[in-house]
Amino acid sequence: MPSQRILLTGGRGMVGQNVLEHPSIGDFEVIAPTRAELDLRNFDQVQHFFDEHKPDLVIHAAGKVGGIQANIREPVSFLLENLDIGRNVVWAARRAGVRRLINLGSSCMYPRNRRDALREEMVLTGELEPTNEGYALAKVVTARLCEYVSREDGDYRYKTLIPCNLYGRYDKFDPQHSHLVPAIIHKVHLAKTQGLDEVEIWGDGMARREFMYSGDVADVLVEASRRFDDLPLLMNVGLGRDYFINEYYRVAADVIGYRGRFVHNLDRPTGMARKLVDVCRQKEWGWTPGTDLVTGIEKTYQYYLEEIVA
Repeated sequence: MPSQRILLTGGRGMVGQNVLEHPSIGDFEVIAPTRAELDLRNFDQVQHFFDEHKPDLVIHAAGKVGGIQANIREPVSFLLENLDIGRNVVWAARRAGVRRLINLGSSCMYPRNRRDALREEMVLTGELEPTNEGYALAKVVTARLCEYVSREDGDYRYKTLIPCNLYGRYDKFDPQHSHLVPAIIHKVHLAKTQGLDEVEIWGDGMARREFMYSGDVADVLVEASRRFDDLPLLMNVGLGRDYFINEYYRVAADVIGYRGRFVHNLDRPTGMARKLVDVCRQKEWGWTPGTDLVTGIEKTYQYYLEEIVA
């Protein structure tokens, strides 16, 4: 039986590279074009690529991503680029007759400041977090387009996974573009190597965040490719628990060996007070992440030392 041909977008991003190095990825024929080979912002290029390669399944993991500073600084590009990329990939797949697609959403799609766990049916039920609203809107539109395609023709099953925040190998560590965990690793490493006595934390550190190791989201994407038919149309992917921002700093300090103190800058933004995804559908589907926080930060720091610092 021939192997399943998968078109993976975003193959040079954090999620994509973790998918490509997954131990079972050799069971599939994977096409992962670079940006130079395929500009996902150009619909004609995308349509031609689909028509030429005729994948059996699309994993759409591409997008413009960044941390809170980048989203605040560049809301226009975060909205427009992700809108263009999402629309082009989904609609080109539909026009090319590709019947199966896995779209990677984001927990930014959920309403802000919800204390309870975020359930899939809560998308579009409240105000989005202003600091990343442009990115979130684009992700919501792409997920809705997938839903509409499936609704119009039941032969097409375009499904969306909504992961919690991610970190890991191939992450961005530049403070201008990074998310919380890689930013912490970079900041604490610099404090240790420069002999600094203290590290600043934005806000009081009591906001809670759920971060999953990137190797785990790669694992669920591989599993979803194998078991596509019983995958829900919309499913959260996460740990089912969260941590205080202060806890991420403490774990990173322990892993890195930093012995200084932390100080809180209450004048800086921290975003939502809490953002935890409900994982009931994920558990019912039969998958759980396998990497604990300490192990994940250890692996990420090792990558940072070998590929960023070296």
